[in-house]
Amino acid sequence: MEFVDRLLTCADCGGEFIFTAGEQLFFLDKQFKNDPKRCKPCKSRRSTLGANAATPGGGPASAGISRTETRTQCSECGIVTTVPFKPTQGRPVLCRQCFKAKRPPNIATQATVNATAELVADASSTPAAADRAKGPTEMSASSQSTQA
Repeated sequence: MEFVDRLLTCADCGGEFIFTAGEQLFFLDKQFKNDPKRCKPCKSRRSTLGANAATPGGGPASAGISRTETRTQCSECGIVTTVPFKPTQGRPVLCRQCFKAKRPPNIATQATVNATAELVADASSTPAAADRAKGPTEMSASSQSTQA
């Protein structure tokens, strides 16, 4: 397919801009369905305004996006709690404490802790580990006695 530069009209400023053949190829590669609506200056202005609205680390509320909070009763302990979703019929809803208590312990984490402990124990029993545990003056004295 042969691409040719096309002249488009910006939706914000009404000015004309060129949609180049290279940009069209990029849009095809990315499987974008629509042509661009804004010229580069309007697009960059729009993106900087959006970046200023959402402060870094502020979360969705600072960006103007409200999070749905639903008040409901915990299926386990019965206290009134707030959940970040709309509960569906027939499925239990748990408060934070009941959810944490019901969650199974992470077996992979415990296995990693055990394996690390074994490696540390094995490493400390080797002679090289004993030399690493000594200070630099002790090592030089012990290596000199073995060289003599």
